[in-house]
Amino acid sequence: MTDDWVSLFSGGKDSSWALYQALEEGLNVTRLLTVHPSEDSYMYHVPETQLASVAAESIGIELVEIDPGDLGASDAMNSAAQGDAELEPLEDALSNLSDEIDLTGVTAGAIESEFQTNRIQEMCDRLGVDLFAPLWQRDPEALAAEMLEAGFEITILQVAAYGLDESWLGRTLNADAIDELRALNDEYGVHLLGEGGEFETFVTNGPHMDRRIELDYDTSWNGDSGRVRITDARLSDE
Repeated sequence: MTDDWVSLFSGGKDSSWALYQALEEGLNVTRLLTVHPSEDSYMYHVPETQLASVAAESIGIELVEIDPGDLGASDAMNSAAQGDAELEPLEDALSNLSDEIDLTGVTAGAIESEFQTNRIQEMCDRLGVDLFAPLWQRDPEALAAEMLEAGFEITILQVAAYGLDESWLGRTLNADAIDELRALNDEYGVHLLGEGGEFETFVTNGPHMDRRIELDYDTSWNGDSGRVRITDARLSDE
């Protein structure tokens, strides 16, 4: 019995921090699991999830990828029903993995979303495994400080909130950016870590990674939101 853990993983800062904390706790994470959702998802990080494969190579943990097809919202489907539908392929994949490994638990990077966390907890209960959610209900200020102190290098891939303009696309989420986000939180209510979907990120380097990830990209902007479009991602030779 090896007590294997699976880390729900997009390559963004929250799932990466949950993975890092699991490794620091000595949990035996033997798989990363990435869902490639449609453009409209209630459950998953959306932009540039193909980057997870490059991150997994740097981290050195096997990646399992799920393409659940089009599970976007329909006129006949409310948010709760869509969230349940989006969870089904993830639960099926974990069930299948339990035939290959001694599945003990799952890591997740939710901070405040009861919509996501309750569904993941219920899924874990059905599968008979534990949930490790080290960011859950933590203070965003403290989390941001811990990520930066640990050496996480974080790139902003997408923004969708008042106060966040095109200049934020591709920007590094560093101490200066956190200071600006703090002011935007006071003015507009922007969450310091983007938990409300205000922005999405990708971790290009961290203490759990062997090599930094270098990105080339274009940007697209549509009125009051925009995103990075990755043209190339590679592991640094340095």
